[in-house]
Amino acid sequence: MGRINQSFESLKAAGRKALIPYITAGDSQPTVTVPLMHAMVEAGADIIELGVPFSDPMADGPVIQLACERALSHGTRLVDVLDMVKDFRSKDATTPVVLMGYLNPIEALGYENFAQKASEAGVDGVLTVDLPPEESVEFAAIMKKYALDVIYLLAPTTEECRIEQVCEYGSGYVYYVSVKGVTGSAALDVNEVASKLEVIRRHTTMPVGVGFGIRDGASAAAVSKIADGVIVGSVLVNAIAEKANQPEEIAIDVAAILAQMRSAMDA
Repeated sequence: MGRINQSFESLKAAGRKALIPYITAGDSQPTVTVPLMHAMVEAGADIIELGVPFSDPMADGPVIQLACERALSHGTRLVDVLDMVKDFRSKDATTPVVLMGYLNPIEALGYENFAQKASEAGVDGVLTVDLPPEESVEFAAIMKKYALDVIYLLAPTTEECRIEQVCEYGSGYVYYVSVKGVTGSAALDVNEVASKLEVIRRHTTMPVGVGFGIRDGASAAAVSKIADGVIVGSVLVNAIAEKANQPEEIAIDVAAILAQMRSAMDA
């Protein structure tokens, strides 16, 4: 059993839900990322989604677009992100790490080369926003060869027949995008999310994480009542942006946000 499945199984046994923060690797500068990852775990994170900087992040709103720009301005590449995970693993052998991003950097490195390096570094899963299941047969086969979970997105507009197909292809967990639009674009409707999760669970026993629109302890707690995981990104990335010129304070601020969410989810 991989680290992602182990994490969800342990949480389920304890009656808790996963807190899954997203940050962009290399933001606000490369030296911030690994210490920040450790700080997030100490604050209550169960799984980390680590964004791979990309020049055209079309699924993301301005907050994460700017994070990618900051990371790229320091020359952060996919191979550097893998080195960060390897560094993180030297002190943390248990917290799952999922790389989230776009296909181009992986294609440039080569599927097999990437999968081997990612596995060796300690990556647990890959979520490529712009790669639909029906176009990922070769990609998914190579990822699974190296025991990497392939995670897919579902949206409010995804029809039930499509949900069944996506759930069949995926592993690790399902990422449900709770609002229409890009990251950070709108507030979520918990009742609508609950209805959609009922449909998703007809077609999979995988855990379902909900992201987009989670901004504070209250929204995290509300989602944790209906989902298996709470995925939070833009509010953390915005906190990083606010302290871009004070990198020594970034981990403190991000950890405080996550600790509040963790406390609210566990209450």
